[in-house]
Amino acid sequence: MIVILKKDYNEDQLGNLKDWLKSMGLDIHLSAGANHTVLGLVGDTTVVDADLIRALSIVEDVKLVQEPYKKANRKFHPEDSVINVGNVKVGGGNVQVIAGPCSIESEEQLCGIAQSVKESGATVLRGGAFKPRTSPYAFQGLRAKGMEILLTAKKLTGLPIVTEVMDVSQLDLFADVDLIQVGARNMQNFELLKELGRMKKPILLKRGLSSTIQELLMSAEYIMSEGNEDVILCERGIRTFETATRNTLDLSAVPLLKEHTHLPIVIDPSHATGYARLVPPMALAAIAAGADGLMVEVHNEPSRALSDGVQSLTPADFDTLMAQVNAIRPYAYKYS
Repeated sequence: MIVILKKDYNEDQLGNLKDWLKSMGLDIHLSAGANHTVLGLVGDTTVVDADLIRALSIVEDVKLVQEPYKKANRKFHPEDSVINVGNVKVGGGNVQVIAGPCSIESEEQLCGIAQSVKESGATVLRGGAFKPRTSPYAFQGLRAKGMEILLTAKKLTGLPIVTEVMDVSQLDLFADVDLIQVGARNMQNFELLKELGRMKKPILLKRGLSSTIQELLMSAEYIMSEGNEDVILCERGIRTFETATRNTLDLSAVPLLKEHTHLPIVIDPSHATGYARLVPPMALAAIAAGADGLMVEVHNEPSRALSDGVQSLTPADFDTLMAQVNAIRPYAYKYS
């Protein structure tokens, strides 16, 4: 249940209302925006008479929240969240581009790509140290050594970094990572999500390949319910009957998520399509649809990449894409 307060309320009225609601066993989350102050009621709201609350002089309106997620719900938090990733802001009109290789292969490889994508306009560096692979015989990443290389690239370029965590046991290695990625396979690893919720680091949460939008938001809720509200959502394609692409990029997720949540949403056209030639048009479509950012795989020699070379852009192709992204940004759809 959401209680929207009138603009002219006073603190004594607010205190009395909160005490009364707490006496019913409810938790209260207050959100003070530019235009409204909102109380989110968490708990068994069946004990609450909405009409009685609506009749109070301090209250403008009461809304019943049908969705099972509350902290991620735009009804409770009407204004867009802006997430700080290092010195970069994501959301609220701040469009950012995350770029780098799928897998960290060597210091020379990552640092070279990092410098290149920064020059082209990327604002966050990605690189996989721990790699979840369908085959147990495929390259699994450099693991701890890869983390060291990623931190070297961060120091060299000044770019904030994002990389994927696979298990709670790895979290000590992520102390200097600016944005922790939860991959599609771990979107419903609830014990991992709860642990990440106890951290004070932004989380990039990828949509599971067979997950609904509500399931994605419920996974975000797991993180936020533990106290960490710095969550960025990532649409990376879903599994459908279509086999012409690696996955099916659900760009309708952008407007739908904008309706339902205040959290930023970025698009990963690389994993979604699986082919480098399809990445630029889908990236531009995502920006036009009003996404808060992109996550693009870039490799200096895609034909020799240890993972996902087929979907990786070369640095030259990424440079061309960034020029096109910058050209289309002023025309991106704006959500009110």
